[in-house]
Order: sequence, then C-alpha cells, then structure tokens
Amino acid sequence: MAAPLLELQGVSKDFAAGEGRIAVLDHIDLAIAEGEIVALLGRSGCGKSTLLRVASGLTPASAGRVLYKGQTVRRPQPGISMVFQTFALFPWLTVLQNVEVGLEAQGVPRTERHQRALQSIDMIGLDGFESAYPKELSGGMRQRVGFARALVVRPDVLLMDEAFSALDVPTTETLRNDLLNLWLERQIPTRAIVMVSHSIEEALLLADRVVILDSNPGRIKRVMQVELRHPRDRDSHAFRRYMDEIYAAMAGAAALQALDLAYRLPSARVGTMLGVLETVGHTGTAGAIDLPTLADALHMTVDHLFPNVEALELLGFAQSAGQRINLTPHGLGFAQADIQRRKIIFGEHLLQRVPLAAHIRRVLDERTGNHAPKGRFLRELEDSLPQDEAERVLTVVTDWGRYAECYAYNADTGDFSLDNPGGEEGASGAMSP
Repeated sequence: MAAPLLELQGVSKDFAAGEGRIAVLDHIDLAIAEGEIVALLGRSGCGKSTLLRVASGLTPASAGRVLYKGQTVRRPQPGISMVFQTFALFPWLTVLQNVEVGLEAQGVPRTERHQRALQSIDMIGLDGFESAYPKELSGGMRQRVGFARALVVRPDVLLMDEAFSALDVPTTETLRNDLLNLWLERQIPTRAIVMVSHSIEEALLLADRVVILDSNPGRIKRVMQVELRHPRDRDSHAFRRYMDEIYAAMAGAAALQALDLAYRLPSARVGTMLGVLETVGHTGTAGAIDLPTLADALHMTVDHLFPNVEALELLGFAQSAGQRINLTPHGLGFAQADIQRRKIIFGEHLLQRVPLAAHIRRVLDERTGNHAPKGRFLRELEDSLPQDEAERVLTVVTDWGRYAECYAYNADTGDFSLDNPGGEEGASGAMSP
C-alpha cells in the first residue's frame, strides 16, 4: 500500500483560556491517500477548521505530528494549499496579481508565474477578468480567484475550509460542479482534497470518505467510506441512505456533558428554537420527526440545525435518538402554549437547567439595585474559556434570558438588570427563580 500523502498522527491542539488551557482537538489519527476527497463533518465548534490549519502547517499541533510525504510539517508547505471560507483577496491587486502572489512568495520568475497564473485563471473559468479588481467581481467570481490562487502553485493536497459557504445556492452548485469536473478529468495537478463542510449533502456529492468529528474536544467519531460513483444523484435511495446514516451518527456525536458555569452553550437563537419546536409539533407524528426531514423543512444545514437540537435537549424540550428528534411532554406543552405562557415555561427551564443563567439571576437578586456589569460575568467565563468563546456564550445566555424575561440587558451601558419591560405578568412568571 502506498504511503499517505498527508497524515496526522496523534494530533492534539489546545489553547490558553484564563489560567488554564482548553482542548480543541484530541488525538486525531487521519491519513489522506492519493486520489481521494475527504470531507470533515461535525457540529459547530468541534475543531474542523483548526484541524485543517494544523494539517496545513499554519497552526502548530500541541501534541502529535503532521507528515507530508513522510516529512514532518512545521510550517506551511509548497505542496499544500488552502481555500478559505472568506475570499481573502488583496483589494488593491488585480485578479492576475492576486493569483500570482503565492508564486511570487515561492520565488518563481516573473515570466513563468505570469504564464502559470493565466493558465490557472483560464482553467477556473475567469478568462477575460485578469485585469479586474475584487470589488468588480461577484462573490462566486471572487471565490474562483481563491481557487485559482490555491491551484496555481500546483499543490498535491488542496484543503478547503467551508469554501462554498459564503455563496448563494446557484453559485455554490456551479462552482462545486466545476471543481469536481476538474478533479475527475485530471485537469488539476492536485492529488488529494480535504474539505470542511457544514452540509451533509455537499459532503456526499463530493467525498470518497466522510470523517465525523465529536465535540469538546474534537475527536474522530466515525469514518465512512462513500461507495457511490460520480456524478451522484441526490434523489437516489442509496444517497438518501448515506444521508440518514450520517445524520444518525452526528446526532449521537455529542452527548450533553454535566453542565457547569462555563458550559459551551450552543449558538441557538430563541426564534429558531421556536421554529424547530413548532415544526416538529405540527409536521411530525406524535411530536417526533426524522432529522433529515426537519432539515429539509426548515432549509437548515447541519451547522444550523444541530445547535438548535442541542439547545432544546439542554432545556428539556426535546430528545434525539439516532436520526430522530422527539419532543418531551414539556416541549409539546411549550409548542401548544400561548406567547406569555411560553415565556414562563422557557424561563423556568432556563433557570433550572442552565447554571450560567441561574448565576446571572442570583447575582442580580443579591445586588442592591439589581444591576451588574457584563464584564463581571465575562471575567468569570474567561477563567475557563478563550475570550471570543466567552463572549459568544454570554451572548447566547443573554438572548435566552431576555426572551424569558429572567433578566434584562442594556447594550448601551453593558449592564444586566431585573428591569422588566414585559410588565407584571412576566415578573410573576418567567422571572421567578
């Protein structure tokens, strides 16, 4: 068997968080062979993008090692290119100049890099736009420049970090199909592709192998070989079976751990959670529905759906088993309640089941004037979480608490309080600790 082009051996990655460290990846073993496309799937925050950055040499591993053609990777390699989610173009450079940047950094002579850049631009479908600036291009065309820039260095391994997620659906379809055709027809020198995706369908349309990551920290949960020939029919029974199997694996990929103050609350907005509850309650059978059906009904990707499912489980409104989500009696009661009763139910569950929300409410209850600055809670979270993650978690719990009228938040002053814009009814119900 041929040696892998790219290999991760026992790779772990952690970052400083307050006085300690937080693990993002834990003992990742993954080998990428020549001739395959590998898709990385997992819930938001499972470390997919970090894994790519470690594999590319942009970010060092905390433990383990990355091998490219048998040699340890300690810095970016000429044979590994990455296409990012954002277009990351230099606005003051033309299309041609943006594509030439990587070649110039490698010291390729001017005449050769000019010729290679023109070939790459033509191959990716941008012929005629060489002298255009990024501001003159559509989002899809700007991402094509990103692909041209990555491919012009003739990489053995192409890494794609949600490369299509910033584009509209028709543009995504076109660019994805163009890339697949270039790959299948061997018109690009790339010998392996590793892609991070937030779409199960996209992963199945492209990948020969799907790697599902668990969360907190990121671990490989399951590896699935996709035995479907290209082009793939997304309406076929075989394709749908793979979809169902991946949904089931991902639904069970992150069991709720014991909650503490710094639990990484999922990024779920109240309005979206309400939409999920109502859809399951009205569309499902006896308060239950398959996750693929739910995703289709709400036009949600996995990065959007699973945080909402996790939030509903955390609050005691739903349970998921395999690829199916069921509303609990509390969830069914919530879905059938009127607006004010929903706030009361949500607030009761929030204060009982989310320690951070209960902590904020308790501090406000104990303080004279019932006010507390945001920074007070942020500092507590930063003892266990990185700064940006602490901000995100506090934003989530703020949204949930404001909906339930458990507490108020003034963005102008940065203060939490027990001021109740909802009147006495909210104070006597949802605001009861």
